Amino acid sequence: MNELVRRCIEGDVRAAARLITLLENQDRDAYAALYRLKDHSGRAQIIGITGPPGAGKSTLVDKLITQFRARGLKVGVLAVDPSSPFSGGAILGDRLRMQGHATDPAVFIRSLATRGSLGGISKATHAAIRVLDAAGYDIVLVETVGVGQSEIDIVRVADTVVLVSVPGLGDDIQVIKAGIMEIGDIFVVNKADRDGADRVVRELRAMLEMQAQLRHGQTPLGGPDTLVARDPDFMHHTELVSELSHAGGEEPFIPPILKTVAETGAGVPELADTLIHHFERLLQTGELERKRRESIRYQLSRFVFDEITHLLSLPELSKVWDDLAQQVFSRTLDIYSAGMALFHSIPIQGATHEDPHA
Repeated sequence: MNELVRRCIEGDVRAAARLITLLENQDRDAYAALYRLKDHSGRAQIIGITGPPGAGKSTLVDKLITQFRARGLKVGVLAVDPSSPFSGGAILGDRLRMQGHATDPAVFIRSLATRGSLGGISKATHAAIRVLDAAGYDIVLVETVGVGQSEIDIVRVADTVVLVSVPGLGDDIQVIKAGIMEIGDIFVVNKADRDGADRVVRELRAMLEMQAQLRHGQTPLGGPDTLVARDPDFMHHTELVSELSHAGGEEPFIPPILKTVAETGAGVPELADTLIHHFERLLQTGELERKRRESIRYQLSRFVFDEITHLLSLPELSKVWDDLAQQVFSRTLDIYSAGMALFHSIPIQGATHEDPHA
């Protein structure tokens, strides 16, 4: 394992891929290897690409790779795909769209299976990011599976979240769902050559204006229609970047909204510039440190939850489960008391606590 870690730090693609595979398979030695990588991580920009199915996220990621490589940056991509019902592995739909970069030694592309995770990313995503960061990748792009109302875990992973929408999927704005609007740092209306793209942009801006005003204790003047009527024209990229750079002023900050046509690459250079600018702003304001501390807190909670789930599955607890279930069924015990009894039955003292420094 030490040799694998050494090669990974030196940028060996095969070593990084092997280590990520071990982490996906929850190999204990691989988890311990993360300790040896810690001093070599923390430099990469982590970008989350999320949005509804059919928004063109994979094509957009493919074009972003081209833009970042043109700037001399090493790019790692983690495409979270649905799990195969047969093997449990990723179905690889997203990865196939990026094969034009397969021969570039400065590009790493890997699919990760959700394996039952419901937050749009997989359990191994955090660890895989650390591996690519330590391996010297400047940009790590994390593409989630198509997200719904609750699949917003990407905000706990990425420094910058790009929320992709597209005209013509049924709703005027598909992303106006509980919790979804709040996670975006940059909004992209892809397939902007379709009818209705400008309307999606205007409605997105209207909703973001209202949210910003409410956060600042202001009362929005009318609903979305009123705001759209006040600002019917699409804000061009230069205006958006200017607004981004003046986020500390008195006016409520509105996240940038950009139009792209990923199929042709239109608007993607401007998106790449905005992403780099956003990361610079996070560094300058100290917001990056805050976001990463929150991410670590979340990772710790997920780790503890996974460990408890593992302990609950131990064979020696099977009879405890059965006995408590029977007591609840026969109404000799309520579900809350049974749950607490099960919790206190977890063999924490008997659990193996390996020293990661060893």
